[in-house]
Amino acid sequence: MLPSHHRMSQPPPASPHQPLADLPRVLGASQATAIVVGTIIGSGIFLVPREMMQDTGSSTLVYLAWIVGGLLSLFGAMTYAELGAMLPYAGGEYVYLRGAYGDTTAFLYMWTWFAVAKPASIAAVAIGLARTLEFFPAFAWLASPTPGGLLRWSQLFAIAVTWLITGLNYLGIKKAGDFQLVFTILKGILILIVAGLCFASASGSWANFSTSLPHATGGFSGFMLALIATLWAYDGWNDLTMVAGEVRHPERSLPIALIGGLFLVGALFMATNAAIQYILPAAQIAASDRPAVAALTLVAGPGGAGFVAAAMALSIFVTLNGTIMSGARVPFAAARDRLFFRQFAHVHPRFQSPSTSLVVQGLLATILLLFLSQFQQHFELAVFAEWLFYLLTATTIFLYRRRQPHAPRPYRVWGYPLLPAVFVVCAAVVLFWSYAGNLRGSLIGSALILLGLPMLWIVRKRYGSAITGQ
Repeated sequence: MLPSHHRMSQPPPASPHQPLADLPRVLGASQATAIVVGTIIGSGIFLVPREMMQDTGSSTLVYLAWIVGGLLSLFGAMTYAELGAMLPYAGGEYVYLRGAYGDTTAFLYMWTWFAVAKPASIAAVAIGLARTLEFFPAFAWLASPTPGGLLRWSQLFAIAVTWLITGLNYLGIKKAGDFQLVFTILKGILILIVAGLCFASASGSWANFSTSLPHATGGFSGFMLALIATLWAYDGWNDLTMVAGEVRHPERSLPIALIGGLFLVGALFMATNAAIQYILPAAQIAASDRPAVAALTLVAGPGGAGFVAAAMALSIFVTLNGTIMSGARVPFAAARDRLFFRQFAHVHPRFQSPSTSLVVQGLLATILLLFLSQFQQHFELAVFAEWLFYLLTATTIFLYRRRQPHAPRPYRVWGYPLLPAVFVVCAAVVLFWSYAGNLRGSLIGSALILLGLPMLWIVRKRYGSAITGQ
């Protein structure tokens, strides 16, 4: 029988220790939507058009990849919306996996996010922010080595920004959520301005949409590579479920934020890509490291390029906030179930934040930033693990529907079982391609996941049986 999770990741009714405090439900639907939109839209939309054009060689296939990637992400978000509305507790995927597959699978997910995926994502985003700011002469020093040559200033800057945003979240999710809402709106406005400047320019031509790149990878392989690039750009839609325990009226707010947020992101992504192609033909997009910067340079000169770089920096900054916010809730939830060290369940008495979890997460990201200076190194550590658990989490909806057919479901995914099944199959394909395309990174990711097994043994030896709820 599937144990009831009415109190999943909630404090136990009786404990020999001091009762655990709850995180307050203070996030509204607008802030929840901003977490989805603001976390997804980082630097990807400004950068991946180059790789996508090199992979497909065709504007039509580029747009097809954006559409397929958007639909696949939407199917995943719709699946998660049902799970989140049914089990609206801190930890998100950890909660769903534990209810469906038990403590070991849930712990390995928590361990992977805590020890690998989230610190690697935070480090990658922070380094990406530093690299973007290097575009401005005032920040040129970020590319220089520190005295002694052991580190670069960009690494120290990334560490400082990581702790700045960690500190904001330490002060409470309400402040972090308000920050996310305000700056996500600003981010969206800047993206629309970029698109508007391009379409209003006399430098553009609709004929660019029919240009192609003769020596692109092409074929099915090229399309799959482009699709993986779009999925990287869309990545982060799942982060909201990790803070579901702090969302007001989650039965309504979670589906609205997840599904509505994906539609907003898709519209902004398609508009930006169209704007770039309106200004640049396929060959120029494929040859540019930053296609959006190249397009605005033609439209408005160096000032336009600076505007895009500023929009990229702000976009990455907001993404960092959402990433740090969500990641800290996963070990927090496991600790409340006695599946991790009890200290991680600590809630700051004044700020009502998972303070220990936030600080340790910041320390792990700092360690990565000290020893890995390349953006790609951080990113490769996260990709394989993320898609493995996307696939596993999506399969839980079938188990919950079968085992708990009469459980309250404030939202039911449209198109069940077809849409969740499509997401699971496509996630398996993406997982295969990401594994085959980055064998070394995927093997490292697999080894780090399996390192969670001895850690689980240590935790069980210390705390005994986990709390199964009531």
